Amino acid sequence: MVSAFSVATACLNASNRRWCVPAKCSERESRVAQLQLFGRDLPEGFVYRPEFISAAEARTLVGRVEQLSFTQIKMPGVVAKRRAAHFGRSYEYESGRIEHGAEIPNFFLPLRTRVAEFAGRDADEFAELLVTDYPAGAGIGWHRDAPAFDIVVGISLVSEGTMQFRPWPVEKKSERPLRQVLEPRSAYILRGPSRTRWQHHIAATKNRRLSLTFRTLRKSL
Repeated sequence: MVSAFSVATACLNASNRRWCVPAKCSERESRVAQLQLFGRDLPEGFVYRPEFISAAEARTLVGRVEQLSFTQIKMPGVVAKRRAAHFGRSYEYESGRIEHGAEIPNFFLPLRTRVAEFAGRDADEFAELLVTDYPAGAGIGWHRDAPAFDIVVGISLVSEGTMQFRPWPVEKKSERPLRQVLEPRSAYILRGPSRTRWQHHIAATKNRRLSLTFRTLRKSL
């Protein structure tokens, strides 16, 4: 059990996950660590923050998203209900190939800076922005993000969605999936074990939902 004092006076070193005194950890790493410590029983490395952006900011972002050109998501044998727009990197859903894509629009760059501060990283590290339009009744099945990507930060707009988690590899007699409601204007981080040792999926939504997902690349790419 972590005491209230140690939570207030210690921070988590993001590179090796060891406890250290504040003088040896950056202030932004400390903020991320404390958010995770006060989280519920969810996968290690998952961080959730409600009201990450204001209502006014959300309305502006939705207006910008409505101006984007979306494409269908085609996977082997199926066309998904959701639509996507990729920036920074393009992703081929059938082959898993990743290539350089259109630049991230300037109006998303201030948000990327805030996302980077939230994750304790530099803004330029978030090389990709995925904008996803989920119409009513659309979701996304169990998966882990493509291995080329590392840290994932998502922002929900318009309506809420429910993210579920299950351990990977999947066990035959696994427990009930863990759940986190993603409220409009909220943000989450997937990193570490929550990114590599767990699958996640978004249940079909009752109403239209938009998602802005910023991702870093693995160091080897």
